[in-house]
Amino acid sequence: MTQIPFRIGHGYDVHRLVEDRKLILGGVEIPYEKGLLGHSDADVLLHAISDALLGALALGDIGKHFPDTDPAYAGADSLKLLKLVVEKVKAQGYAVGNIDATILCQQPKLAPYIGQMQEKIAAACGVAPEQVSVKATTEEKLGFTGEGLGISAHCVCLLCNV
Repeated sequence: MTQIPFRIGHGYDVHRLVEDRKLILGGVEIPYEKGLLGHSDADVLLHAISDALLGALALGDIGKHFPDTDPAYAGADSLKLLKLVVEKVKAQGYAVGNIDATILCQQPKLAPYIGQMQEKIAAACGVAPEQVSVKATTEEKLGFTGEGLGISAHCVCLLCNV
């Protein structure tokens, strides 16, 4: 891979909200009546972050590395998957410079959990919490997230050559 000083990546993920599933965002279990449907724990925030990191290095997406057709990833902890992605980043000679992520979610309110999410993400990426920004916003009851049908997340990241 061509070694350039910085690489930028963008990630996006979305999952449907359903009953009888835990809601896990940023590695934090959030008390709520519904959870996200997916092959793994369906943590949209960590999936968007993983996709941004992989995308910055043109390594594909999370589905390429941890396919939902592989039973080994059924119910997988997305924090563990993120750590594996960070190992791939390091193997390419890069380190996480910063992460900026936004969760799009009408309910529940996520503000009380943002700090915990930042801590868990920072630890998984081997960076200081100040290098991780997590924000949450509603969509004013518009679209599938606004109607409470699902949750999505966007992320941009900066990787630095080491």
